[in-house]
Amino acid sequence: MANYLLAALVPLLWGSTYAAVSLFLQDLSPFWVAVWRALPAGLLLLLLKPGKPPLPWGRMTLLSVFNIAAFFPLLFIAAYKLPGSVAGTLGATLPLQLMFMQWLIEGKKPELTMLLLAIIGLGGVVLILNPSADIDPIGAAAALTATALVARSSLWLKNWPVTDIFRLTAWQLTLGGLILIPIAFMVEGMPKAITYHELPGLLWVILLNSSFAYWAFSRSIKKIGPDAMAMISMLNPVAAVSLGILLVGEVLGPYQWMGIGVVIISLMLMVKMKQKAARAAKLCSA
Repeated sequence: MANYLLAALVPLLWGSTYAAVSLFLQDLSPFWVAVWRALPAGLLLLLLKPGKPPLPWGRMTLLSVFNIAAFFPLLFIAAYKLPGSVAGTLGATLPLQLMFMQWLIEGKKPELTMLLLAIIGLGGVVLILNPSADIDPIGAAAALTATALVARSSLWLKNWPVTDIFRLTAWQLTLGGLILIPIAFMVEGMPKAITYHELPGLLWVILLNSSFAYWAFSRSIKKIGPDAMAMISMLNPVAAVSLGILLVGEVLGPYQWMGIGVVIISLMLMVKMKQKAARAAKLCSA
């Protein structure tokens, strides 16, 4: 149970990223916010537990690019261009994307019921992005692409032998932050000075959403598996929607609310099906 409670904190914290951007970080570049989020978090963890990367440099770099250097800018582009509730719901398509990715890459065909639920969930995404919604297409593409990167890296984490999750997190964030620095310079030029207004938002995303949440995410992939972790990601839109309404004053149209509801219901049914299959497997093995 403790493993699942720790895993549940990850999407709740990541769902708060959109509110943090809206409340504190709107005046900063998404690329430099990505740098400030990743590099200090990684260096802090390396100070707490110095040592060599737990994976060969090639694999370590791949994870750093997919989980940090590419993912963070896309995440913040989505956060700057979309309501947090919409961005969070698109990010919660992780189970759907993971299912299709396992099918394409590993040949693991989904059960018919799970496939139908995935299609229903994608229908909810279509409702969110319907043409009358005035949803920024760049923001939507960024959110979906960022989620696809996490899905791919989750499969690597599942299959690669890693024993030191703490150092894995530290090196991912550090390498990803270092890779992002020249990209941020090329895209945005010199960074703006950080003010007292932006500091709370940065501290939140550095300490909780990066240092802690990325450690908890990698640990959860190993402890409960990528499928279960992906299902738990449905808490992301719950946090994003709640904080968007309570703190940011977001207002959505009926199609967006309907789409968010469809995605969350489909994910809840997928979790129920997974739990039922797990119980049946235990009974068969007993």
